[in-house]
Amino acid sequence: MQHDVKHSNGKSNPQQTLIKGSFIKKVVVMLASAAMVMSATAYAEIGEPEKEDLKFGFIKLTDMAPLAIAYEKGYFEDEGLYVTLEAQANWKVLLDRVIDGELDGAHMLAGQPLGATIGFGTQDHIITAFSMDLNGNAITVSNDVWAEMKKHVPHKNGKPVHPIKADALKPVIEDYKDAGKPFKMGMVFPVSTHNYELRYWLAAGGINPGFYAPHKGDTSGQIDADALLSVTPPPQMPATMEAGTIDGYCVGEPWNQQAVFKGIGVPVITDYEIWKNNPEKVFGVSNKWAEKYPNTHIRVVKAMIRAAKWLDENNNANRPEAVKILSKSQYVGADYDVIANSMTGTFEYETGDKRSVPDFNVFFRYNATYPYYSDAIWYLTQMRRWGQISEHKSDRWYIGIAKKVYRSDIYAAAAKALIAEGHVKASEFPDFDKEEGFRAPQTDFIDGITYDGRKPNDYLTQFPIGLKGTDIVK
Repeated sequence: MQHDVKHSNGKSNPQQTLIKGSFIKKVVVMLASAAMVMSATAYAEIGEPEKEDLKFGFIKLTDMAPLAIAYEKGYFEDEGLYVTLEAQANWKVLLDRVIDGELDGAHMLAGQPLGATIGFGTQDHIITAFSMDLNGNAITVSNDVWAEMKKHVPHKNGKPVHPIKADALKPVIEDYKDAGKPFKMGMVFPVSTHNYELRYWLAAGGINPGFYAPHKGDTSGQIDADALLSVTPPPQMPATMEAGTIDGYCVGEPWNQQAVFKGIGVPVITDYEIWKNNPEKVFGVSNKWAEKYPNTHIRVVKAMIRAAKWLDENNNANRPEAVKILSKSQYVGADYDVIANSMTGTFEYETGDKRSVPDFNVFFRYNATYPYYSDAIWYLTQMRRWGQISEHKSDRWYIGIAKKVYRSDIYAAAAKALIAEGHVKASEFPDFDKEEGFRAPQTDFIDGITYDGRKPNDYLTQFPIGLKGTDIVK
């Protein structure tokens, strides 16, 4: 069996689109055997990987970093895994390839395993045992839209006061309506964080982002909409806006900062300002795959926990090296400076208006890697709020789906093994003996509404715009 070799000096062919784990198995097996002697208990509990050669998919975004770092730093190989990383064209292709087995797993939108499991779009039981990051997105508008919005934004010392609420966008949209023009915005996928964050921000400013009605065969999400939201793949966002096809978008990095560097648009708000430390991407696999390869799965999670820790270590000291890795063509492929603008703890809004946002990208701190049930339930509430879930569901239903999809038991097995091996400290994780999977009620939302994951229906009743109770789109 032939495998491409990636040399230990880290050099790679810039034209390479597949990133393949080196196949120097004899050496790695010897090292793994030595590790087993030092940590026999942990390894005995997990057992050898059932499948060693793996292919994982990702989209060209900076938050795929845990995959790239687990590969580049040899964490996958430490687990006896020989991984190929492959960029995917879009989120739908990525999900379909995980479902049909062409990919063993993938960097996914947090809503994808949930949407697939409940049957919104492609149906299959997808699970996650690893949250890849917190925050990392922003909303960008075209220069023309910003010029009008800016008139309604408070300023201090000549600079806009942040966070900028969608209240400032509402009169712009009303002007579009009066002129008979639709106001269009891009997001990356119907069950993406970006869709729900954009909708949340718009609705908090009194702008209706529209409803889905799958029970009527309408999955446009544009019923009764003041702003028309549609799907655009992340790397295409800046060009699509520059062409005038959309007036703004919500996307992950580096595609907001790219708009600043190209001088075609202005990011007006980060998702950190919409919902502080919100969960963003996850690592997803099919449930069938997880059941067939349980040891392999735990070992993958182990490697990615180590990668996430490395990314946040010593107050983000490793971020410049991470940016250098991510700027390679086979990963994100954007310029170093564009990626560094957000990955190194700053964010640029208007050209020259660079502000400190140290938690714009969080990979490990704040228990970022733990798959909280309450995170899953928030996504499900937004699916219900905007009609992707057509009918009322009980609180028990929300909690049941969350537990079916977000597998904290697998995560805990991986974390405990890493603790036993001395790679991480127990204090860096939740107390697994007491953790119930629900964050304390969260209040850091732009509209001031409190979210308690144990009470999803009570949460939904607090929103002036959106479905609640027995509401159904007629």
